[in-house]
Amino acid sequence: MFIGDNLKMLRKRAGKSQEDIANELGFNRSTYSGYENGVAQPNIESLIIFSQFYALTIDQLLKLNLVDFKESDWLNLEQSWQEKASGSNLRILTSQVDENNEELVEIVTLKASAGYVHGYADPEYINELATLSIPFLSKNKKHRTFPIMGDSMPPVVNGSYVIASFVQDWTTIKSGLPYIVITKEEGIVFKMLHNHLEESRSFLLESTNTFYKPYELKVDEILEIWSFVSYISSALPAVQIDENEMGESIRSIQKDMHLLLNRYKA
Repeated sequence: MFIGDNLKMLRKRAGKSQEDIANELGFNRSTYSGYENGVAQPNIESLIIFSQFYALTIDQLLKLNLVDFKESDWLNLEQSWQEKASGSNLRILTSQVDENNEELVEIVTLKASAGYVHGYADPEYINELATLSIPFLSKNKKHRTFPIMGDSMPPVVNGSYVIASFVQDWTTIKSGLPYIVITKEEGIVFKMLHNHLEESRSFLLESTNTFYKPYELKVDEILEIWSFVSYISSALPAVQIDENEMGESIRSIQKDMHLLLNRYKA
């Protein structure tokens, strides 16, 4: 691992002292110095902080030898995220078609989801997926259906299926909207996305269930992104009526009861 030498190189390129970096990132100066000098190894929380600060993945911080980088290497590193985010490097998208050469909507079942990270670009894997036809979907977009697990995104409940359209250019993603994100580590994730590409080459993933904390995900950790279109569920979402609506409903019932009683007396 090259973490110590890489931290030193990144700091020098930023024109900062050890004390500057320690203060900005909330480290004790001696602790940070130990990371650079190889006396101590940063834990995962510290690696995340460095990753976000320098807009590099943890994998890049640990495995790339930045000391030997030429200016052309730095330029390629700084531009690589833009090429991936914009989709200028062709994304491999395998799909099924019917007898009329019309694209079908594949269903990634719960059982099949375990292998999606490795099979999303494999024709054999995709061809084994079940398909369905949904007439109201746009024919100008590629759609796929993904299983939802857990309770992080109500009203979409555990066991639902999200229908989503493929996003080629991630720079067009609008903050605050729901997306299916295929990640190297977590697999299929359904979250609200916030576009932080310009600031940190990443997206902030947020749940509608506030029990779950938002977290950042670097571009290099993402395989695919699909935009939410609709969802299929066997459960009806819970309906909550606010106090004003409840009061109005009670007054309406009282009015109807009053009319009925008057008719009965007559």
